[in-house]
Amino acid sequence: MPALKGKFEFRKSQRTTRRSLLFALGYCLMLSTTLSSCSEAKNNTQQSAASPESAVSSSTTKKSTQKQVVRIVRSKQLSALAVLEKQGSLEKRLEPLGFKVQWAEFAAGPQQLEALNANGLDIASTAESPPVFSQAAGAPLVYLATTRPSGKAISLLVPVNSPIKSVSDLKGKKVAFQKASIGHYLLVKALEDAGLKLSDVQSIYLPPSDANAAFSQNKVDAWYIWEPFATRNVQNKIARVLADGGKLRDTGNFYSTSRQFYQAHPDVIKVFLEEIEKAEIWTKNHPKEVAQLLAPVTQLDPPTLEIMHDKYDYGLVPITEKTITKQQQVADKWYSLGLIPKKVNVREGFLTPEEYAKITPSDVLANK
Repeated sequence: MPALKGKFEFRKSQRTTRRSLLFALGYCLMLSTTLSSCSEAKNNTQQSAASPESAVSSSTTKKSTQKQVVRIVRSKQLSALAVLEKQGSLEKRLEPLGFKVQWAEFAAGPQQLEALNANGLDIASTAESPPVFSQAAGAPLVYLATTRPSGKAISLLVPVNSPIKSVSDLKGKKVAFQKASIGHYLLVKALEDAGLKLSDVQSIYLPPSDANAAFSQNKVDAWYIWEPFATRNVQNKIARVLADGGKLRDTGNFYSTSRQFYQAHPDVIKVFLEEIEKAEIWTKNHPKEVAQLLAPVTQLDPPTLEIMHDKYDYGLVPITEKTITKQQQVADKWYSLGLIPKKVNVREGFLTPEEYAKITPSDVLANK
């Protein structure tokens, strides 16, 4: 029995020792895991504490490298603006300023200025009437520069076999045009010159593409439209020119922007005006090269574009008191016809001579 008891106690001692070893091993493992977890938590806490600063740094880096966008209307006419887009010089000039150019296409001037007012466009190119209608609607528009008239590039078309021989024959007829456009303005002047009023014809308000379809289907009797629509229809033997705006047009086009964009980025506007004036001069002096460059844009062949080149008068013109006075006359005309809801003071959209001097190219200013 003593021997059996001793054997039992020995085995009991072994089990106790084994349990102690297992407990110690488990404790060490638990302690190691806990310490590891604490270390990871500490690291995570440190990383978490650092992350806002990292995020700010990342955001700042991204912001500093991301270019701003200036949105300019795309021209599909034989124009210096179309040349400017094709040549790419504006993009190169604006790159150091942190800007890239986005060219946006619109049906006509009124649609451009709607986008300008809704912050969907930064620089527009229109005739004289769209800015008046925009100002009448309360838009904070700024006139940046103007151009020479180029009246021959706008035509009053009639179907090729139409019996209409003169503007007087339009009395009672359906005449299509884009409302508040140069076509609208020149129709008013053409009718007055023939002793008629706008109310003597049926005004059909249609944007160019819709008017083109209506005209080709003989749904209207006449259409006042700009190039290249006029030449395309004449070439296709759909239309003939009843009259052009050569003797009637007494205003040029305007480049315009929003008051907000002008105040925020006068440097961008200055560069744009410098580059568009260079494009105007190049376009004037290189009719053959322009024809080749813009044939895909206008969908007309180069020989036709060379002939059309003579319909335009190129170059920016400085905005003067005479410009403002003439634009006021345009506004008063639209008000007298009841086509704008209130009298417009166009001067609210013009800058001071000192402000124009800061953004207008020096060679343009020299032509005052």
